[in-house]
Amino acid sequence: MATITSDMIKDLRERTGAGLMDCKKALTEVDADIEKAVEYLRKKGIAGAAKKAGRIATEGAVTSYIHMNNRVGVLLEVNCETDFVAKTADFQAFCADVAMQIAAMNPACVRREEMDTSKVEAERALLREKALAEGKPEKIVDKIVDGQVAKFYSEHVLLEQKWVKDDKKTIELLQQELVAKLGENIKIRRFTRYELGEGLEKKSEDFAAEVAAQIKA
Repeated sequence: MATITSDMIKDLRERTGAGLMDCKKALTEVDADIEKAVEYLRKKGIAGAAKKAGRIATEGAVTSYIHMNNRVGVLLEVNCETDFVAKTADFQAFCADVAMQIAAMNPACVRREEMDTSKVEAERALLREKALAEGKPEKIVDKIVDGQVAKFYSEHVLLEQKWVKDDKKTIELLQQELVAKLGENIKIRRFTRYELGEGLEKKSEDFAAEVAAQIKA
C-alpha cells in the first residue's frame, strides 16, 4: 500500500473542502491516488446530497446579476433550509456563479422535466431525419438520436450544463458539492434572464459568448 503523507491530505483538502479524516479515508480507499480520491469524495458528496434532496427548503436568496455592459441581466432564486446557510459566503458565491452561468449560457430551464416537450420532440424528429438522410442504418438511428438529444439537454438545461468556470463539472455537480459541504438541501428554483432588445429587430451580437469569455478571464 502506498504511503499517505500529510502533504497529500492537505492537497486533497484544499481541492475538495473535505475534512481531514474524510481526505485520509479517501486516499486510503484508492491507494493514495489523488485524482481518484477527488472523484471518491465527489461521489460521497453526491450520495449525501441525494439523502437531503427530499428535505424542505424554503429559505434562500434571490440574486441579481447584471453584465458589465448593462445588456444582459438575471434574476435567480436559490433555496436552502435555513436563513443561517443562506447568509454564508459559500451559498452566496454559489448563487453568484449560477447567475453568471445563466447570463453566459442562456439555458431554457432549470431541470430536464421543465423543458417544453414539443421542442424536444421537434428536435428529435429533425435529428432522426438528418441521420437517415446521411445514410445511417435505420436499426441504429434511434440510438444515435438518443445520444444527440442527451447533448441537446446538456446545452439547454441549466443543471446539465458544464460550468463556465470549470468544464469538468456540471451545475448539478456544483450544487451537490455545496449540499455536501453545508449539510442542507439546496435547490435552484427558478430564474429569469433578460437581454436588451430581445425580441426586437436588431444587429446580431453574441452576448452569451461575450459574458462567458469575461467570466473565464
